[in-house]
Amino acid sequence: MDAAPASDKPRVCGCHIVAVPYPGRGHVNAMMNLSRLLTARGAAVTFVVTEEWLGLLLRSSPNAAPAGGVRLRAIPNVIPSEHGRASDHAGFLDAVATEMEAPFERLLDRLEGPPPAALVADTYLPWVVGVGNRRGVPVWSLFPMAAAFFSAYYHFDRLPAWLSNDNEQAPYSGETVDNPDKKLGRYISGQASSSIRLSDLEPLIHNKRTTKHILAALSSIRNAQCLLFTTMYELEAGVIDSLRSILFCPIYPIGPCVPYMTLEDHHTVSNGEVTSQGDYFTWLDSHPVNSVLYVSLGSFLSVSASQVDEIALGLASSKVRFLWILREQSSQARELIGDTDKGMILPWCEQMKVLCHPSVGGFLTHCGMNSTLEAIFAGVPMLALPIFFDQPIDGRLIVEEWKIGLNLKDCTRKDGLIGREDIALAAKRLMSSDEAETKAIRRRALEWKEASRRAVDKGGSSYRNLSSLMEMVCTSQ
Repeated sequence: MDAAPASDKPRVCGCHIVAVPYPGRGHVNAMMNLSRLLTARGAAVTFVVTEEWLGLLLRSSPNAAPAGGVRLRAIPNVIPSEHGRASDHAGFLDAVATEMEAPFERLLDRLEGPPPAALVADTYLPWVVGVGNRRGVPVWSLFPMAAAFFSAYYHFDRLPAWLSNDNEQAPYSGETVDNPDKKLGRYISGQASSSIRLSDLEPLIHNKRTTKHILAALSSIRNAQCLLFTTMYELEAGVIDSLRSILFCPIYPIGPCVPYMTLEDHHTVSNGEVTSQGDYFTWLDSHPVNSVLYVSLGSFLSVSASQVDEIALGLASSKVRFLWILREQSSQARELIGDTDKGMILPWCEQMKVLCHPSVGGFLTHCGMNSTLEAIFAGVPMLALPIFFDQPIDGRLIVEEWKIGLNLKDCTRKDGLIGREDIALAAKRLMSSDEAETKAIRRRALEWKEASRRAVDKGGSSYRNLSSLMEMVCTSQ
Protein backbone atom coordinates (compact mmCIF):
# COMPACT_ATOMS: atom_id res chain seq x y z
CA MET A 1 0.00 0.00 0.00
CA ASP A 2 2.20 2.80 -1.21
CA ALA A 3 -0.30 5.53 -2.08
CA ALA A 4 -3.95 6.37 -2.27
CA PRO A 5 -5.41 5.20 -5.59
CA ALA A 6 -5.56 7.91 -8.22
CA SER A 7 -4.95 8.43 -11.89
CA ASP A 8 -1.42 9.39 -12.93
CA LYS A 9 -2.96 12.22 -14.93
CA PRO A 10 -3.10 15.33 -12.71
CA ARG A 11 -6.53 16.75 -11.98
CA VAL A 12 -6.56 20.50 -12.56
CA CYS A 13 -9.39 22.58 -11.15
CA GLY A 14 -9.84 26.19 -10.18
CA CYS A 15 -10.91 25.53 -6.60
CA HIS A 16 -10.10 27.88 -3.74
CA ILE A 17 -8.11 26.46 -0.81
CA VAL A 18 -7.29 28.39 2.37
CA ALA A 19 -3.97 27.41 3.98
CA VAL A 20 -3.24 28.17 7.65
CA PRO A 21 0.26 27.38 8.95
CA TYR A 22 1.28 27.28 12.59
CA PRO A 23 3.24 30.51 13.21
CA GLY A 24 6.76 29.09 13.23
CA ARG A 25 9.44 29.10 10.52
CA GLY A 26 9.50 25.36 9.82
CA HIS A 27 5.70 25.13 9.78
CA VAL A 28 5.29 28.17 7.52
CA ASN A 29 7.87 26.83 5.07
CA ALA A 30 6.22 23.40 4.92
CA MET A 31 2.79 24.92 4.29
CA MET A 32 4.14 27.23 1.60
CA ASN A 33 5.77 24.27 -0.16
CA LEU A 34 2.42 22.45 -0.14
CA SER A 35 0.64 25.60 -1.36
CA ARG A 36 2.97 25.80 -4.35
CA LEU A 37 2.22 22.19 -5.19
CA LEU A 38 -1.52 22.87 -5.01
CA THR A 39 -1.30 25.94 -7.24
CA ALA A 40 0.72 23.89 -9.75
CA ARG A 41 -2.37 21.66 -9.98
CA GLY A 42 -4.61 24.67 -10.69
CA ALA A 43 -5.88 25.57 -7.21
CA ALA A 44 -6.04 29.16 -5.95
CA VAL A 45 -4.51 29.25 -2.46
CA THR A 46 -5.06 31.93 0.17
CA PHE A 47 -2.22 31.74 2.69
CA VAL A 48 -3.24 33.15 6.10
CA VAL A 49 -0.61 34.37 8.60
CA THR A 50 -0.33 37.02 11.30
CA GLU A 51 0.67 40.56 10.37
CA GLU A 52 4.15 39.92 11.79
CA TRP A 53 4.57 36.85 9.62
CA LEU A 54 3.26 38.71 6.60
CA GLY A 55 6.14 41.15 7.01
CA LEU A 56 8.65 38.35 7.51
CA LEU A 57 7.49 36.59 4.35
CA LEU A 58 7.57 39.72 2.22
CA ARG A 59 11.13 40.48 3.38
CA SER A 60 12.49 36.96 3.19
CA SER A 61 13.73 34.59 0.54
CA PRO A 62 11.80 34.15 -2.69
CA ASN A 63 11.53 30.53 -1.56
CA ALA A 64 9.20 31.62 1.25
CA ALA A 65 7.37 34.43 -0.51
CA PRO A 66 4.14 33.79 -2.42
CA ALA A 67 4.31 32.54 -5.97
CA GLY A 68 1.91 31.55 -8.73
CA GLY A 69 -1.63 31.33 -7.42
CA VAL A 70 -0.71 31.86 -3.74
CA ARG A 71 -1.98 35.08 -2.20
CA LEU A 72 -1.15 36.28 1.30
CA ARG A 73 -3.71 37.52 3.82
CA ALA A 74 -3.11 38.49 7.45
CA ILE A 75 -4.89 38.46 10.79
CA PRO A 76 -3.82 40.84 13.60
CA ASN A 77 -0.85 40.08 15.84
CA VAL A 78 -2.87 38.40 18.58
CA ILE A 79 0.00 36.13 19.69
CA PRO A 80 3.49 36.86 21.12
CA SER A 81 6.18 37.89 18.66
CA GLU A 82 8.17 35.30 16.76
CA HIS A 83 11.28 36.94 18.22
CA GLY A 84 11.94 35.45 21.62
CA ARG A 85 9.11 32.93 21.68
CA ALA A 86 11.58 30.22 22.67
CA SER A 87 11.79 31.78 26.16
CA ASP A 88 8.17 30.74 26.84
CA HIS A 89 7.30 28.06 24.34
CA ALA A 90 4.34 26.71 26.33
CA GLY A 91 2.93 30.23 26.72
CA PHE A 92 3.24 30.75 22.99
CA LEU A 93 1.32 27.53 22.41
CA ASP A 94 -1.41 28.74 24.80
CA ALA A 95 -1.85 31.96 22.81
CA VAL A 96 -1.91 30.18 19.45
CA ALA A 97 -4.58 27.80 20.80
CA THR A 98 -6.88 30.53 22.13
CA GLU A 99 -6.32 33.82 20.31
CA MET A 100 -6.16 33.09 16.57
CA GLU A 101 -9.50 31.41 15.92
CA ALA A 102 -11.81 34.46 16.15
CA PRO A 103 -9.79 36.77 13.85
CA PHE A 104 -9.35 33.88 11.40
CA GLU A 105 -13.12 33.39 11.18
CA ARG A 106 -13.62 37.11 10.64
CA LEU A 107 -11.08 36.97 7.81
CA LEU A 108 -12.90 34.04 6.21
CA ASP A 109 -16.12 36.07 6.21
CA ARG A 110 -14.57 38.88 4.19
CA LEU A 111 -12.36 36.94 1.76
CA GLU A 112 -12.97 37.94 -1.82
CA GLY A 113 -13.65 35.35 -4.48
CA PRO A 114 -15.40 31.98 -4.23
CA PRO A 115 -15.79 30.37 -0.79
CA PRO A 116 -13.06 27.90 0.11
CA ALA A 117 -13.53 24.35 -1.10
CA ALA A 118 -11.14 23.16 1.65
CA LEU A 119 -9.06 24.42 4.54
CA VAL A 120 -5.56 22.99 4.88
CA ALA A 121 -4.25 23.63 8.37
CA ASP A 122 -1.20 22.71 10.39
CA THR A 123 -2.11 19.90 12.80
CA TYR A 124 -0.95 22.12 15.67
CA LEU A 125 -3.91 24.43 14.94
CA PRO A 126 -6.73 22.04 15.98
CA TRP A 127 -9.26 24.86 16.22
CA VAL A 128 -9.27 25.12 12.41
CA VAL A 129 -10.94 21.70 12.31
CA GLY A 130 -13.77 23.13 14.42
CA VAL A 131 -14.08 26.14 12.14
CA GLY A 132 -14.33 23.92 9.07
CA ASN A 133 -16.87 21.58 10.67
CA ARG A 134 -19.13 24.47 11.67
CA ARG A 135 -19.00 25.88 8.16
CA GLY A 136 -19.28 22.60 6.32
CA VAL A 137 -15.83 23.02 4.75
CA PRO A 138 -13.48 20.00 4.58
CA VAL A 139 -10.26 20.33 6.58
CA TRP A 140 -6.96 18.74 5.58
CA SER A 141 -4.57 18.45 8.52
CA LEU A 142 -0.89 18.85 7.58
CA PHE A 143 1.59 17.29 10.01
CA PRO A 144 5.02 18.80 9.26
CA MET A 145 7.02 16.31 11.33
CA ALA A 146 7.94 12.65 11.06
CA ALA A 147 5.13 10.09 11.05
CA ALA A 148 7.09 8.31 13.80
CA PHE A 149 6.75 11.39 16.03
CA PHE A 150 3.01 11.50 15.32
CA SER A 151 2.69 7.81 16.16
CA ALA A 152 4.57 8.15 19.45
CA TYR A 153 2.23 10.84 20.72
CA TYR A 154 -0.92 9.36 19.21
CA HIS A 155 -0.20 6.31 21.40
CA PHE A 156 0.72 8.41 24.41
CA ASP A 157 -1.60 6.48 26.73
CA ARG A 158 0.43 3.32 26.07
CA LEU A 159 3.70 4.81 27.23
CA PRO A 160 5.08 3.74 30.61
CA ALA A 161 4.54 5.57 33.88
CA TRP A 162 8.15 6.76 34.08
CA LEU A 163 7.76 8.66 30.84
CA SER A 164 4.31 10.08 31.50
CA ASN A 165 5.67 11.64 34.71
CA ASP A 166 3.54 9.92 37.32
CA ASN A 167 4.13 7.15 39.81
CA GLU A 168 1.66 4.62 38.47
CA GLN A 169 2.92 1.39 37.04
CA ALA A 170 3.55 1.02 33.32
CA PRO A 171 0.33 0.05 31.51
CA TYR A 172 1.72 -3.05 29.73
CA SER A 173 4.69 -4.35 31.68
CA GLY A 174 3.22 -3.75 35.11
CA GLU A 175 6.44 -2.10 36.24
CA THR A 176 7.82 1.39 36.42
CA VAL A 177 10.31 2.08 33.66
CA ASP A 178 13.70 3.26 34.86
CA ASN A 179 15.67 2.71 31.66
CA PRO A 180 15.30 5.54 29.13
CA ASP A 181 17.08 3.50 26.47
CA LYS A 182 14.22 1.04 26.11
CA LYS A 183 12.78 0.94 22.60
CA LEU A 184 9.43 2.59 21.87
CA GLY A 185 8.28 -0.47 19.93
CA ARG A 186 7.95 -2.35 23.20
CA TYR A 187 4.95 -0.20 24.11
CA ILE A 188 3.47 0.65 20.70
CA SER A 189 2.46 -2.31 18.57
CA GLY A 190 3.05 -1.72 14.88
CA GLN A 191 5.65 0.98 15.60
CA ALA A 192 8.02 0.24 12.73
CA SER A 193 10.72 2.70 13.77
CA SER A 194 12.41 0.18 16.03
CA SER A 195 15.37 2.43 16.68
CA ILE A 196 13.43 5.09 18.66
CA ARG A 197 13.98 5.10 22.42
CA LEU A 198 11.88 6.44 25.25
CA SER A 199 14.62 8.98 25.95
CA ASP A 200 14.04 10.53 22.51
CA LEU A 201 10.80 11.97 23.91
CA GLU A 202 12.60 13.65 26.80
CA PRO A 203 12.47 16.36 28.13
CA LEU A 204 9.44 17.36 26.08
CA ILE A 205 7.23 14.68 27.60
CA HIS A 206 7.61 16.16 31.10
CA ASN A 207 6.39 19.59 30.01
CA LYS A 208 2.73 18.99 30.76
CA ARG A 209 1.48 22.18 29.10
CA THR A 210 3.27 21.41 25.85
CA THR A 211 2.20 17.77 25.92
CA LYS A 212 -1.40 18.87 26.47
CA HIS A 213 -1.30 20.94 23.27
CA ILE A 214 0.27 18.09 21.28
CA LEU A 215 -2.38 15.62 22.42
CA ALA A 216 -5.21 18.07 21.70
CA ALA A 217 -3.82 18.61 18.21
CA LEU A 218 -3.59 14.91 17.44
CA SER A 219 -7.04 14.19 18.82
CA SER A 220 -8.53 16.70 16.36
CA ILE A 221 -7.54 14.41 13.49
CA ARG A 222 -10.66 12.31 14.02
CA ASN A 223 -12.78 15.25 12.80
CA ALA A 224 -10.54 16.18 9.84
CA GLN A 225 -11.22 14.92 6.34
CA CYS A 226 -7.68 13.64 5.90
CA LEU A 227 -4.17 13.71 7.34
CA LEU A 228 -1.21 14.84 5.25
CA PHE A 229 2.44 14.12 6.02
CA THR A 230 5.35 16.10 4.59
CA THR A 231 7.34 12.87 4.50
CA MET A 232 7.07 10.34 1.68
CA TYR A 233 5.59 6.88 2.02
CA GLU A 234 8.82 5.05 1.22
CA LEU A 235 10.68 6.80 4.04
CA GLU A 236 8.29 5.71 6.82
CA ALA A 237 6.23 2.97 5.21
CA GLY A 238 5.83 0.81 8.32
CA VAL A 239 4.63 3.63 10.56
CA ILE A 240 2.27 5.00 7.90
CA ASP A 241 0.76 1.55 7.27
CA SER A 242 0.24 1.15 11.02
CA LEU A 243 -1.47 4.53 11.30
CA ARG A 244 -3.67 3.77 8.30
CA SER A 245 -4.94 0.69 10.11
CA ILE A 246 -6.13 2.66 13.15
CA LEU A 247 -7.10 6.14 11.92
CA PHE A 248 -10.54 6.74 10.46
CA CYS A 249 -9.43 9.41 7.98
CA PRO A 250 -7.30 8.83 4.86
CA ILE A 251 -3.55 9.46 5.12
CA TYR A 252 -1.62 11.10 2.29
CA PRO A 253 2.19 11.34 2.48
CA ILE A 254 2.99 14.04 -0.08
CA GLY A 255 6.71 14.55 0.47
CA PRO A 256 9.44 15.27 0.49
CA CYS A 257 7.50 18.53 0.83
CA VAL A 258 10.51 20.77 0.19
CA PRO A 259 10.99 23.70 -2.23
CA TYR A 260 12.37 21.62 -5.09
CA MET A 261 10.11 23.54 -7.47
CA THR A 262 12.19 26.70 -6.84
CA LEU A 263 15.59 25.19 -7.65
CA GLU A 264 15.65 26.82 -11.07
CA ASP A 265 15.21 30.34 -9.62
CA HIS A 266 18.40 32.36 -9.88
CA HIS A 267 17.90 34.93 -7.16
CA THR A 268 18.86 35.31 -3.54
CA VAL A 269 18.34 37.91 -0.82
CA SER A 270 20.89 40.34 0.59
CA ASN A 271 19.85 42.83 3.29
CA GLY A 272 16.24 42.26 2.34
CA GLU A 273 16.76 43.07 -1.34
CA VAL A 274 16.33 40.42 -4.02
CA THR A 275 19.52 40.20 -6.10
CA SER A 276 21.28 37.73 -8.35
CA GLN A 277 22.70 34.63 -6.64
CA GLY A 278 25.02 35.54 -3.79
CA ASP A 279 28.77 35.36 -3.45
CA TYR A 280 28.49 32.12 -1.47
CA PHE A 281 27.53 30.29 -4.66
CA THR A 282 30.69 31.61 -6.31
CA TRP A 283 32.60 30.36 -3.27
CA LEU A 284 30.91 26.95 -3.51
CA ASP A 285 31.70 26.78 -7.23
CA SER A 286 35.41 27.09 -6.40
CA HIS A 287 35.54 23.86 -4.36
CA PRO A 288 35.64 20.19 -5.38
CA VAL A 289 32.62 17.89 -5.37
CA ASN A 290 31.49 16.71 -1.90
CA SER A 291 34.17 18.79 -0.15
CA VAL A 292 32.09 21.36 1.80
CA LEU A 293 30.29 20.72 5.12
CA TYR A 294 27.13 22.81 5.37
CA VAL A 295 26.32 23.82 8.97
CA SER A 296 22.92 25.10 10.12
CA LEU A 297 21.18 24.52 13.44
CA GLY A 298 17.78 26.03 12.70
CA SER A 299 16.01 29.32 13.26
CA PHE A 300 14.05 28.70 16.46
CA LEU A 301 15.85 26.84 19.24
CA SER A 302 19.59 27.01 18.77
CA VAL A 303 22.54 25.88 20.84
CA SER A 304 24.17 27.76 23.70
CA ALA A 305 27.01 30.25 23.23
CA SER A 306 29.39 27.71 24.77
CA GLN A 307 28.31 25.07 22.27
CA VAL A 308 28.78 27.54 19.40
CA ASP A 309 32.35 28.03 20.62
CA GLU A 310 32.96 24.28 20.61
CA ILE A 311 31.55 23.97 17.09
CA ALA A 312 33.76 26.81 15.88
CA LEU A 313 36.90 25.31 17.41
CA GLY A 314 35.95 21.85 16.16
CA LEU A 315 35.46 23.05 12.60
CA ALA A 316 38.76 24.92 12.69
CA SER A 317 40.57 21.84 14.00
CA SER A 318 38.96 19.49 11.47
CA LYS A 319 40.42 21.41 8.49
CA VAL A 320 37.29 20.61 6.48
CA ARG A 321 35.74 23.26 4.25
CA PHE A 322 32.47 24.57 5.66
CA LEU A 323 29.62 27.00 5.05
CA TRP A 324 28.05 27.91 8.41
CA ILE A 325 24.71 29.71 8.77
CA LEU A 326 24.90 31.52 12.09
CA ARG A 327 22.48 34.32 12.88
CA GLU A 328 23.88 35.20 16.29
CA GLN A 329 27.32 35.01 17.90
CA SER A 330 28.94 35.04 14.47
CA SER A 331 31.62 37.55 15.51
CA GLN A 332 32.82 35.33 18.33
CA ALA A 333 32.80 32.27 16.05
CA ARG A 334 34.88 34.10 13.43
CA GLU A 335 37.44 35.09 16.07
CA LEU A 336 37.75 31.51 17.32
CA ILE A 337 38.13 30.09 13.82
CA GLY A 338 40.63 32.75 12.77
CA ASP A 339 41.68 33.60 9.25
CA THR A 340 40.98 30.69 6.95
CA ASP A 341 40.00 30.23 3.35
CA LYS A 342 38.29 26.94 4.24
CA GLY A 343 35.21 28.44 5.86
CA MET A 344 32.44 30.97 5.33
CA ILE A 345 29.97 32.21 7.99
CA LEU A 346 26.72 33.83 6.85
CA PRO A 347 23.46 34.89 8.56
CA TRP A 348 21.30 33.31 5.85
CA CYS A 349 21.38 31.33 2.62
CA GLU A 350 19.03 29.51 0.27
CA GLN A 351 19.37 26.17 1.99
CA MET A 352 17.74 23.93 -0.60
CA LYS A 353 20.00 25.28 -3.35
CA VAL A 354 23.09 25.02 -1.16
CA LEU A 355 22.36 21.40 -0.27
CA CYS A 356 21.90 20.59 -3.96
CA HIS A 357 25.20 22.23 -4.93
CA PRO A 358 27.75 19.62 -6.09
CA SER A 359 30.47 20.82 -3.70
CA VAL A 360 28.33 20.18 -0.58
CA GLY A 361 29.03 16.73 0.78
CA GLY A 362 27.75 16.89 4.36
CA PHE A 363 25.26 18.67 6.62
CA LEU A 364 25.71 19.38 10.35
CA THR A 365 22.04 19.78 11.29
CA HIS A 366 19.63 20.19 14.21
CA CYS A 367 17.48 17.52 12.51
CA GLY A 368 14.35 19.60 12.01
CA MET A 369 12.05 17.76 9.62
CA ASN A 370 12.24 20.36 6.83
CA SER A 371 16.04 20.32 6.90
CA THR A 372 16.09 16.53 7.10
CA LEU A 373 13.83 16.17 4.05
CA GLU A 374 15.83 18.75 2.11
CA ALA A 375 19.06 16.84 2.81
CA ILE A 376 17.41 13.59 1.74
CA PHE A 377 16.16 15.17 -1.49
CA ALA A 378 19.69 16.49 -2.15
CA GLY A 379 21.35 13.17 -1.24
CA VAL A 380 23.57 14.79 1.42
CA PRO A 381 24.74 12.77 4.48
CA MET A 382 24.21 14.34 7.91
CA LEU A 383 25.88 14.94 11.24
CA ALA A 384 22.93 14.75 13.63
CA LEU A 385 22.82 17.28 16.50
CA PRO A 386 19.14 17.31 17.59
CA ILE A 387 18.09 19.95 20.10
CA PHE A 388 14.41 19.71 21.06
CA PHE A 389 10.84 18.61 20.28
CA ASP A 390 10.73 16.19 17.30
CA GLN A 391 14.43 16.53 16.51
CA PRO A 392 15.76 13.65 18.70
CA ILE A 393 13.42 11.24 16.89
CA ASP A 394 14.49 12.64 13.52
CA GLY A 395 18.13 12.22 14.54
CA ARG A 396 17.51 8.61 15.49
CA LEU A 397 15.84 7.94 12.15
CA ILE A 398 18.69 9.59 10.24
CA VAL A 399 21.42 7.58 11.94
CA GLU A 400 19.88 4.23 12.84
CA GLU A 401 16.81 3.76 10.62
CA TRP A 402 17.84 5.29 7.30
CA LYS A 403 21.60 5.04 8.04
CA ILE A 404 22.49 8.27 6.25
CA GLY A 405 24.39 10.07 8.99
CA LEU A 406 26.52 10.07 12.11
CA ASN A 407 25.27 10.84 15.62
CA LEU A 408 26.86 13.75 17.48
CA LYS A 409 24.33 13.79 20.32
CA ASP A 410 25.78 10.64 21.86
CA CYS A 411 29.06 12.53 22.34
CA THR A 412 27.46 14.88 24.90
CA ARG A 413 29.69 15.41 27.95
CA LYS A 414 28.55 15.69 31.57
CA ASP A 415 28.44 19.46 31.22
CA GLY A 416 25.89 19.10 28.42
CA LEU A 417 28.29 20.15 25.66
CA ILE A 418 29.69 18.26 22.69
CA GLY A 419 33.42 18.94 22.69
CA ARG A 420 35.52 20.35 19.88
CA GLU A 421 37.50 17.12 19.56
CA ASP A 422 34.37 15.04 18.92
CA ILE A 423 33.05 17.61 16.47
CA ALA A 424 36.34 17.68 14.57
CA LEU A 425 36.52 13.88 14.46
CA ALA A 426 32.93 13.52 13.25
CA ALA A 427 33.36 16.21 10.60
CA LYS A 428 36.48 14.53 9.25
CA ARG A 429 34.79 11.12 9.25
CA LEU A 430 31.72 12.33 7.39
CA MET A 431 33.72 14.25 4.80
CA SER A 432 36.27 11.49 4.28
CA SER A 433 36.27 9.83 0.87
CA ASP A 434 38.24 6.82 2.06
CA GLU A 435 36.43 5.29 5.04
CA ALA A 436 34.16 2.34 4.28
CA GLU A 437 31.52 3.60 6.74
CA THR A 438 31.38 6.99 5.03
CA LYS A 439 31.15 5.39 1.59
CA ALA A 440 28.19 3.30 2.77
CA ILE A 441 26.45 6.34 4.26
CA ARG A 442 26.99 8.32 1.07
CA ARG A 443 25.71 5.45 -1.07
CA ARG A 444 22.52 5.16 0.99
CA ALA A 445 22.02 8.93 0.89
CA LEU A 446 22.12 8.79 -2.91
CA GLU A 447 19.66 5.90 -2.90
CA TRP A 448 17.21 7.93 -0.79
CA LYS A 449 17.77 10.88 -3.13
CA GLU A 450 16.64 8.79 -6.06
CA ALA A 451 13.69 7.43 -4.10
CA SER A 452 12.55 10.93 -3.18
CA ARG A 453 12.76 12.11 -6.79
CA ARG A 454 10.69 9.12 -7.90
CA ALA A 455 8.07 9.87 -5.22
CA VAL A 456 7.39 13.39 -6.51
CA ASP A 457 7.77 12.64 -10.22
CA LYS A 458 4.74 11.79 -12.33
CA GLY A 459 3.42 8.40 -11.29
CA GLY A 460 5.27 8.41 -7.94
CA SER A 461 3.60 7.76 -4.58
CA SER A 462 3.48 11.42 -3.50
CA TYR A 463 2.47 12.58 -6.97
CA ARG A 464 -0.49 10.19 -6.92
CA ASN A 465 -1.45 11.18 -3.40
CA LEU A 466 -1.57 14.84 -4.43
CA SER A 467 -3.69 13.84 -7.41
CA SER A 468 -6.08 12.10 -5.02
CA LEU A 469 -6.36 15.26 -2.93
CA MET A 470 -7.19 17.36 -5.97
CA GLU A 471 -9.74 14.75 -7.10
CA MET A 472 -11.33 14.91 -3.65
CA VAL A 473 -11.65 18.68 -3.53
CA CYS A 474 -12.77 19.04 -7.15
CA THR A 475 -15.53 16.47 -6.89
CA SER A 476 -16.79 17.98 -3.61
CA GLN A 477 -17.64 21.32 -5.24
